[in-house]
Amino acid sequence: MASISLALDWTPNTNHSGFYAARSRGYYDDAGLDVEFVSPAADDYETTPAKRVARGESTLAIAPSESVISYHTHPEYASLVAVAAVCQRDTSAIATLAESGIDRPRDLDGKTYASYDARFEEDIVRQMIRNDGGDGDVEVVTPPKLGILNTLMDGDADATWVFMPWEGLQAGRAGIDLTGFGLAEYNVPYGYTPTVLAHPDTIAERADALSTFLDASARGYREAADDPDGGARALIEAAAVEFDDEGFVEESQRRIADAYLTAEGEWGVMDRERWDAFVSWLTHEGILTDLDGDSITRGELDVDGLYTTRLLG
Repeated sequence: MASISLALDWTPNTNHSGFYAARSRGYYDDAGLDVEFVSPAADDYETTPAKRVARGESTLAIAPSESVISYHTHPEYASLVAVAAVCQRDTSAIATLAESGIDRPRDLDGKTYASYDARFEEDIVRQMIRNDGGDGDVEVVTPPKLGILNTLMDGDADATWVFMPWEGLQAGRAGIDLTGFGLAEYNVPYGYTPTVLAHPDTIAERADALSTFLDASARGYREAADDPDGGARALIEAAAVEFDDEGFVEESQRRIADAYLTAEGEWGVMDRERWDAFVSWLTHEGILTDLDGDSITRGELDVDGLYTTRLLG
């Protein structure tokens, strides 16, 4: 059997339901694939999923669009490529406690933001605040990644970036309401999140195995979209973690299910216009820089090299 390892971007959650459905229902086995999921909890998120792929430690990784862009501007690693979009709709948001009175991004001036320490993250958040009429003047702290939601709920930070169908719901079921600021609402043409990333050498050398994996995964995601309760059950049964509140997983699945597929019922596909809009915005706002902080112009980054859809069935 061909081996595929997928580095997850977080501990198992409903962003991953299609993968777990494909594994638990035998779609990977039927396709001749031995699939392993690598949780960031394995090393307490010391190594990012994208870096695992860049180092050759994982076949694939789940990561946002900006991780792809970052590796296309990194002199020490290969330019990773997005081979599928997990979700078609952005379900992430910059979140604050509803009781804080921070009702819109500009209210974050002078407040504390808990960062995952991603390369472009803080600049995106600051520009979002400016788009709302603020100065983008936030204090950034970098707590342990896997505990970052607790940083917000415990009042040690005023805002952080979350997936609303998971962390947002998790907070709500704990009796803590969050206010979420969607990036598109404040003129940030954000890219796809999450995506599935691969090393260019793997695409060249193992295209058939990757395509087989994506086809089986697409089947899992279509079924999770059509039957959210079944998708939640697959995640609960197949994930190597114990969920204390299965009702939470089921509700999360219902909230995210419509984000998996296009209107035509396709999973994984990506649109050049969306990639181009995000890259153009990053360069226009001066956010896209090299590791020395020097600006990268729009013409220096080939949008077509950031992603491929040719592995999708």
